[in-house]
Amino acid sequence: MASPKLLLLLVATSLLSCGLLVAADYAPMTLTVVNNCPYPVWPGIQANSGHDVLEGGGFFLPPLSHKSFPAPAHPWSGRIWARTVCAGAGAQLHCATGDCGGRLQCGGLGGAAPATLAQVNLHHGNGNSDQTSYGVSVVDGFNVGLSVTPHEGRGNCPVLACRKNLTETCPGELQLRSPAGSVLACKSGCEAYRTDELCCRNMYNSPRTCRVSKYSEFFKRECPQAFTYAHDSPSLTHECAAPRELKVIFCH
Repeated sequence: MASPKLLLLLVATSLLSCGLLVAADYAPMTLTVVNNCPYPVWPGIQANSGHDVLEGGGFFLPPLSHKSFPAPAHPWSGRIWARTVCAGAGAQLHCATGDCGGRLQCGGLGGAAPATLAQVNLHHGNGNSDQTSYGVSVVDGFNVGLSVTPHEGRGNCPVLACRKNLTETCPGELQLRSPAGSVLACKSGCEAYRTDELCCRNMYNSPRTCRVSKYSEFFKRECPQAFTYAHDSPSLTHECAAPRELKVIFCH
């Protein structure tokens, strides 16, 4: 009679051959969020549906500081953004840009537009490729410049960024201003006018009908590496395998 260990090995081998046993977790990876701004920010993290909420979905970062934490060792995707000009106490936090329902920890909620987004997709691909994809989006507007920087990955792993401070060049009709009159953020055309055409919805929700606008052209001119409207294509492609660290750097 076969030993219990051998029986377990035979069962595992059979399940693998049928594609019923999930492969082991991926190599360790660190996510680091860096505040390079001369003012505090409150990063928000929103996982896509069905994925883990990381670090409670939000935390405080003083100027010129960072926070590192383990990335999931399984497929994960989501977005990271900065909240600015915030005030609150305890679990409550209200922010002029990027607010997530008045909470310090967003807990799965997204940030209010306008906000610059770092979009990441960890541990995907076929076989043993362990791909990490990432990008910068100003589809929802701009509040803080940021970059996404991989470290020690294999293949083509460029830094992707929207570094310029677009609050200084934002067209007047897109400006989000404070009560005192300073420009806090730059809205997208969709956020400013709410039309189906600018928001790429209803009859405009396809690559054929969702087109560039003078507003998305402004963002693309200032930040050519960023996604600027719903069906935009990246200007710089990448194929980055198994980076040991992925940094999202604000004001970089």
